[in-house]
Amino acid sequence: MFQPCFSDEKSLIARIDAYFNLIEGEYHLENKPGKEAKDLPAPTQKVWDRNPEPATLADLALFLGFNSIRAFDNYMENGKFAEALKWGHLRIEASYEKKLHAQSAAGAIFALKNMGWNERNDIKPTEQQPKTIKVEILESGPKPAESEKEVIL
Repeated sequence: MFQPCFSDEKSLIARIDAYFNLIEGEYHLENKPGKEAKDLPAPTQKVWDRNPEPATLADLALFLGFNSIRAFDNYMENGKFAEALKWGHLRIEASYEKKLHAQSAAGAIFALKNMGWNERNDIKPTEQQPKTIKVEILESGPKPAESEKEVIL
């Protein structure tokens, strides 16, 4: 059975924050050589020491010490600190949702569907719809002619 590596909700939230900080990557700033202006210093550029990574549920589960997605899901449903895990899960969903605005969002759509998102709007009407419709035909005006010969000009 899985034993969580966190003792309280505050430490779990700190671990989740640490995961999101880790995946942001690390960089330092360097001057661009040969780009100096007459009286201005050289512009700086970001140089990545560790590249940023996308947020994933599997990475979060591994980072927190879970041995499977199933154990992560079970703890999120029944665990002592389930609300903190749900918050971490929601942060990952938010990162995928931001990718929906990119040119190619197919991967983000796939991931969000696997997280329970649905294309259809599942809102059900509050009023019950009638099952039968009563139609009553009323006659108005003169009776239509059955042939051209009955029409008087």
